[in-house]
Amino acid sequence: MPRRICILSSGNLSSNPRLVKEADALHQAGYDVTTIVCDYTEALKPFDDEIANGAPWKVIRLPRDRSERYITAAARPVAQVLAASGMPVPLPVASHAYGGPAYALRRAAAAVAADLYIAHYIPALPAAAAAARRHRALLGFDAEDLHSGEAVDDLTDSAQPKLVMRIEQAYLPACTCVTASSPMIGDAYAACYGVNPRTVLNVFSKTMAAPVEAAAGEAREPGHLAVYWFSQTIGLDRGLQEFMRAMSRAKAKVSLDVRGSNRWGHGDTLMAFARDLGVAERVQLLPTAAPDQMVKLATTYDLGLSLEIGNSPNKRACLGNKIFTYLLAGVPVMVSDTPAQRAFALELGSAAAVASVSDPEDIARTLDRLAASPDTLADAKATAWRLADRRYNWEVEQKALVEEVGSAFTRHAGR
Repeated sequence: MPRRICILSSGNLSSNPRLVKEADALHQAGYDVTTIVCDYTEALKPFDDEIANGAPWKVIRLPRDRSERYITAAARPVAQVLAASGMPVPLPVASHAYGGPAYALRRAAAAVAADLYIAHYIPALPAAAAAARRHRALLGFDAEDLHSGEAVDDLTDSAQPKLVMRIEQAYLPACTCVTASSPMIGDAYAACYGVNPRTVLNVFSKTMAAPVEAAAGEAREPGHLAVYWFSQTIGLDRGLQEFMRAMSRAKAKVSLDVRGSNRWGHGDTLMAFARDLGVAERVQLLPTAAPDQMVKLATTYDLGLSLEIGNSPNKRACLGNKIFTYLLAGVPVMVSDTPAQRAFALELGSAAAVASVSDPEDIARTLDRLAASPDTLADAKATAWRLADRRYNWEVEQKALVEEVGSAFTRHAGR
């Protein structure tokens, strides 16, 4: 009988491609996999349906429980007062004050018998731990982000990081396997909790790539550059304004396509900003698309953007999935000079350009250099594709995940 693994997330299925890849890899490795995810965001449900209908593993989707928001609203002021006073926050209060579907995940996980429960995101961790205790199973955690470091630097009075650390401190030492999406995130968790995370980069399967002959993108006239950025939701803290300032100063004719939901109106704000700079005719908003199309949709561009602003410890430590999407599309990437991205750029060579978001002139110079030299740009594209084809793909990276899970069972059996 195969060992059973239950993976929990507080997000929609399509909003967490890392979970989908994890479930696929563990299923292919011979495990009996069940995922428990939320079914909250209406716009994502068609994408969730597509993934769930094609998945060879079981999917349990939880509808929104309206009572959760009232529980959070009641718990949060208590937690804030206790945290501000330096008093310890009781674990149940911390779990509910953090927010998310704590009760729904706990009930669903308790009903699934498994040998290992792996939590994604903080709200899933108490639920996974409770199910592991109930079924005398192992506990695991995937740190896609440095969750205690997600609050920005100017919100030092926020209780949220303290709530995260209270929850993580209670459960992470009991985890048999921990994975992290970047080396620096793993180092931070090791320093805080004494765990030993295995780095599993947020790369993608080569099956998502376009045919090899299309991976080099389109040839453009010298002096022209097509640039791309995407996310689930368009945001105002992702370096896009800084990039548009650089567009307005560059000699090259640079266009920028921005893909993502405009549900909060941030896209409209960006377009108004572009009009003020005189570059609006070269900026275009594109609608959201299915996660499995992201690589192919990027192939027609010359440069992808991962301009994270390092205004939080998490942003300084993370390596976003944008980087690996661009590489697999055969597109070089411009990264901001956060510590994690700057260090990783050294491994990418000509496929990466490091830029300071506080220096639009620096970005403009990089754009002009790439646009002026077709040979330089062609080399960057070829390098991006070669790196993705040989190293930065899920076919290679999933081995680390499968080995970590297998080692967890082996270590437990040896006790």
